[in-house]
Amino acid sequence: MERESFQSRLGFLLVSAGCAIGIGNVWRFPYICGEYGGGLFVLIYLLFLLIMGVPVLAMELSVGRASQKSAYLGFKKLEPEGTKWHIHGLTSIVGNYILMMFYTVVSGWMLDYFFKFIRGEFTPGMSTEQIGNVFGNMLADPVELVFWMLLEVILCFIILSAGIQGGLEKVTKIMMGALLILIIVLGLHSLVLPGGMEGLSFLLLPSLDGVHQHGWWTVISAAMNQAFFTLSVGMGSMEIFGSYIDKHHSLPGESVRIAALDTIVAIMAGMIIFPACFAYGLRPDAGPSLLFVTLPNVFMDMTGGLIWGAMFFLFMTFASFSTVLAVCENIISFCMDTFKWTRKKAAIINGFMVGLLSIPCALGFNVWESVTIIGNRGVLDTEDFLVSNLILPIGSLIFLLFCVTKYGWGFKNFFEEVNTGDGMKFPTWVKGYFQLILPIMLFVIIVQGLIQ
Repeated sequence: MERESFQSRLGFLLVSAGCAIGIGNVWRFPYICGEYGGGLFVLIYLLFLLIMGVPVLAMELSVGRASQKSAYLGFKKLEPEGTKWHIHGLTSIVGNYILMMFYTVVSGWMLDYFFKFIRGEFTPGMSTEQIGNVFGNMLADPVELVFWMLLEVILCFIILSAGIQGGLEKVTKIMMGALLILIIVLGLHSLVLPGGMEGLSFLLLPSLDGVHQHGWWTVISAAMNQAFFTLSVGMGSMEIFGSYIDKHHSLPGESVRIAALDTIVAIMAGMIIFPACFAYGLRPDAGPSLLFVTLPNVFMDMTGGLIWGAMFFLFMTFASFSTVLAVCENIISFCMDTFKWTRKKAAIINGFMVGLLSIPCALGFNVWESVTIIGNRGVLDTEDFLVSNLILPIGSLIFLLFCVTKYGWGFKNFFEEVNTGDGMKFPTWVKGYFQLILPIMLFVIIVQGLIQ
């Protein structure tokens, strides 16, 4: 069976960026940016994005493009005979399933809230308590959570069953285009609010307040972690898109473009949230309360707040659903490559599996609210811990060692593949950096994740 491919370079970049752009860009990046020094944090973050995030992303894409396979068979094709690197391919697929077990639920929240604004469930003059109750009532209703989760899953696998060009690429182009338009409109609206520029200053102007409060190591560590986690590397979610592209363009350049799109959305999200919150005298909080309590309070105080709220949660729906599509494509591709299933068969079986496996997370906020698993974490927090603190950072270290050591694919093979094509290329001196310094940085992230 001839391997599918993207119709255009733009399709590859938008789908890959869509995988990286997610909920964390909106509720995590703006908060920690303001908390740890604004523009100073952004500069440190961009530095780590270039020296750590981009290289690991390029490695994932290289394994995919060289092997023309999903993660499991990709390692198997490129690994030296007798080695077991392909075991991480299986771990990667498990990680993709676990990620979808909670991400589909949270993405369903965004779609639910979009329709809540459309239906007029929020009304001007609502108290903070009433707005908070909307969120609390949603979490307490297992039928509501399961319904929106299943709707996301069904839509996802219907789209993916249509193929790379006719399904994933076509829909992602539309969503990402709409996302960028929405984020520009919302950002400009926030900036013209009375007091909005104060929020923008809080977000972007370099300040040593965060350093004085938290210390240099905490600020640097936060920037390093954000730069790493923002690209979703380590479990093959990006590797699969490398297997769908040709060799016309070098991968360092493509990686920089993907990282740039991801960063633009993160900073623009901050330009929506901080000016709006400052204009209404609210300090943004991290986590779900920022999106589902703080911002609805802001929208309800605005003229035309129902429209702005609906637009914001439509933007969030596109941001989260693009990740759902990208990760589920990795799952489908694995089943097609490994079990020789047709795309439609893989979509049907995995649609059923992902929907079923996601139910415990939806029930973890109500029926199974008292259930704790790892370290007294609930269902969602446990699944998030497994992916974010273990599979992603450890997987990234494995991809790195596989690409740059003689025990894996080897630096020579990786270097030839990653630099093939027109565009930006890695210089030869990066070999020492990739083999000695970058592994230490990833190890630090792994240790930090384990002690949280």
